Amino acid sequence: MAATAASSLQITASKSSLFSVQKVFRAGVANVSVKSRGASWEKLSSSCYVSAGQHFTRNFTSSAARFNKVVTRAMSEAGENKPASGLPIDLKGKRAFIAGVADDNGYGWAIAKSLAAAGAEILVGTWVPALNIFETSLRRGKFDESRVLPDGSLMEITKVYALDAVFDQPEDVPEDIKTNKRYAGSSNWTVKEVAECVKQDFGSIDILVHSLANGPEVTKPLLETSRKGYLAAISASSYSYVSLLQRFLPIMNPGGSSISLTYIASERIIPGYGGGMSSAKAGLESDTRVLAFEAGRKHKVRVNTISAGPLRSRAAKAIGFIDMMIEYSLTNAPLQKELTSEEVGNTAAFLASPLASAITGAVIYVDNGLNAMGVAVDSPAFENLDIPKAA
Repeated sequence: MAATAASSLQITASKSSLFSVQKVFRAGVANVSVKSRGASWEKLSSSCYVSAGQHFTRNFTSSAARFNKVVTRAMSEAGENKPASGLPIDLKGKRAFIAGVADDNGYGWAIAKSLAAAGAEILVGTWVPALNIFETSLRRGKFDESRVLPDGSLMEITKVYALDAVFDQPEDVPEDIKTNKRYAGSSNWTVKEVAECVKQDFGSIDILVHSLANGPEVTKPLLETSRKGYLAAISASSYSYVSLLQRFLPIMNPGGSSISLTYIASERIIPGYGGGMSSAKAGLESDTRVLAFEAGRKHKVRVNTISAGPLRSRAAKAIGFIDMMIEYSLTNAPLQKELTSEEVGNTAAFLASPLASAITGAVIYVDNGLNAMGVAVDSPAFENLDIPKAA
């Protein structure tokens, strides 16, 4: 089963694109033209994967904008002959590879934006069948609104690689996948080949993000899950991270950081989240600890995972009850607000930065505190208790 690149089937999904912008129209609105600054598509094309598209250059016009959320500040803001205040997250000069970006409303996209806002160069791996749609949307400007960074510029994606993390090397690809029309026109998309292409194109990376998951039988209870479906969930959702680290660690610079995404179903019962996906997330968290030891000792690279709360992404909607989970979280979590993708993205930027230089092997919860709850306070059993609620 090919791994979906749409940011994890972990009941996570985006309410809105990262760094939501509330536009404030005033008299005499100023038009701002922002030109994408990346190298041309022709320059970035290689024998590894040659995109048929041309470099996208857009004139982005907007009114004066204000940001009503706490966001990672783009490091360019500090470049106006004034020192940065506080403890800025500075990833200038760093290069990130994010596996699992296929649209602009999942956690993978949100993480890419936070890393870009902090100054990192962005490379992404997109599931092969979704590649053409993603690149076409990118070139035609369909993602321009959600590409806006805090300083008003547009996030640049230096290069998009075709990737199917279910397959480690060309020899592993079965004939029916090789001849599948959805894979036609793409090459060098196994994990080993993508790592080799990134090395050939850029030499090294500093940040590796795993935002991949797929469970073909996720809607089935575990008792009704087939062996094939169970193993497919494990392969696409947890072993794929081991495979990525195996191939990318040799080209990661010392002091680098790797981040994956998990979900509370790894340790708590979430009815409806089946098909072996809860097992896959539990495996991913266990692997995070072991990989942190091995990668830390051998390569001086940190390995952490973010346990993200419910978010309205396209992948999460496929499970069928994401709205219910969001409502449950709003009612029962310590912080009664809807989780945004940017909050997860900002946490990833922190974990990738020198500010988190001693954090490794950790599961970081970004779920408004829902993981800390032992009971559901909206239960009728608690109706007579004076339970604090949001104003």
